[in-house]
Amino acid sequence: MSAAPAGASGAAAPAPLSGGALAMGTLALSLATFMNVLDSSIANVSLPAIAGDLGVSPSQGTWVITSFGVANAISVPLTGWLTQRFGAVRLFTWSVMLFVLASWLCGFAPTLELLIAFRVLQGLVAGPMIPLSQTLLLSSYPAAKAGTALALWGMTTLVAPVVGPLLGGWITDHIHWAWIFYINVPFGLLAAGITWRIYRRRETPTRRLPIDSVGLALLVIWVGALQLMLDKGHELDWFHSGEVIALAVVAVLGFAFFLAWELTEAHPIVDLRLFTGRNFLWGSLTLSVAYGLFFGNVVLLPMWLQQWMGYTATWAGMAMAPVGLLAILLTPLVGKKVAEWDPRRMATGAFLLFALVLWMRSRFTTGNDFTSILIPTLIQGAALSFFFIPLTTLTLAGLPPAKVPSAAGLSNFVRITAGAMGTSVATTLWQDRAITHHAELVEHLQPGVPAADEALRQMQAGGLEPGQALAQLDRLVSQQAYTLAVDDVFLASAAIFLLLVPMVWLTRRPPRRAGAAAVDAGGAH
Repeated sequence: MSAAPAGASGAAAPAPLSGGALAMGTLALSLATFMNVLDSSIANVSLPAIAGDLGVSPSQGTWVITSFGVANAISVPLTGWLTQRFGAVRLFTWSVMLFVLASWLCGFAPTLELLIAFRVLQGLVAGPMIPLSQTLLLSSYPAAKAGTALALWGMTTLVAPVVGPLLGGWITDHIHWAWIFYINVPFGLLAAGITWRIYRRRETPTRRLPIDSVGLALLVIWVGALQLMLDKGHELDWFHSGEVIALAVVAVLGFAFFLAWELTEAHPIVDLRLFTGRNFLWGSLTLSVAYGLFFGNVVLLPMWLQQWMGYTATWAGMAMAPVGLLAILLTPLVGKKVAEWDPRRMATGAFLLFALVLWMRSRFTTGNDFTSILIPTLIQGAALSFFFIPLTTLTLAGLPPAKVPSAAGLSNFVRITAGAMGTSVATTLWQDRAITHHAELVEHLQPGVPAADEALRQMQAGGLEPGQALAQLDRLVSQQAYTLAVDDVFLASAAIFLLLVPMVWLTRRPPRRAGAAAVDAGGAH
């Protein structure tokens, strides 16, 4: 994400920090960013445990991910207004403190409904944290070292996806899933305390600005209704349910009113006129669809591994963790070269790598070993490094400097919303395709079919009662059905990544210039 506007432009910028204050300030801001990004990946491998403990289905457990994402996306456009109203330092510190409180409440949640409510709160207060950490970090360093500051900051957003699945899996297996939220408490308090101690005398100017309360309300209504429809659609049999139909009507009407209001409002909550720019339109659309595909598959893989391949949360985390290794190595190179190389070529390479990774995963069977599952994840790290920075560069290219903060906020709103919706779509398709494959497989295993009778005879010869043998056979059929279904989702995702390649080339190439571009690593979250 891009840094939010700091406030009135007339005040002189504070002098850069030095010595221990600079080191501690960088540590505190990076720690808060790390905690925020970690929380978006640490829960992925814990979903089966959370669902089982709270007595809900695994597909309902994904609401823990999507509720955070939608709330976070809605709060992002408010960052600029809140910063100018309360000041960057005060807002950042309070965001971290409220994030700590919400994390603590998530750990204590006894039901899925309360957990989702607290995750919504966590997502809402998390919105300003990443852009403001950039704002404060850049104010801490001399202008000549801005690239170094952003590189240090960006590494935290790349390391977190490596640590998140490993830490989440280990905590879930050895302690309790609630501790994936409790772990934020000490680190968040430390980050908030250090930030306030160092930056409280470097507060940004404040001023009262009007807020588009109608636009914000319409935004919450249509995004919330659409996400609820996607989350509950499979459970309620889609448009055979009056509730789903009502949610769809609210989403469509809310979106229509939102468009009409925002295009005529003097101070819109999101500046939809930005979409009239060719690069912003195609860049943000491509980035968002790609991120939705990526994030949906990132949530789906550990669910399949734990539910149907016998993986513990720890081993599922180990299978997911290597995604950040090549990203950590290659991202500094990408940040340096994106100003010289054509970002469209770099993004094309990323999409081709994503398509390759997902095609490899579409070949998974129940007999795959750990190494064969690990290899595509490792390759995906290279795709990630050539994904966020070039596409962000293309999206913001050609905009006047005054428009960049609002453009970055709108782009990130669309991207984060797409990530939450991509999760819902991926898990719903997985369930639907599994039902179809299960029905097709059962047709070939009816009593009297030689293969079915032979399988049952072998199971009973192994000591199983007839009822136990039938249950075991059904479990094997379900394992095959869900594996074929996950392969379908992977293959469809690979095809969509290939279709995104021409869209990248609808953007114009930014002017070539020497030197490194600023790295917007916030997209990695």
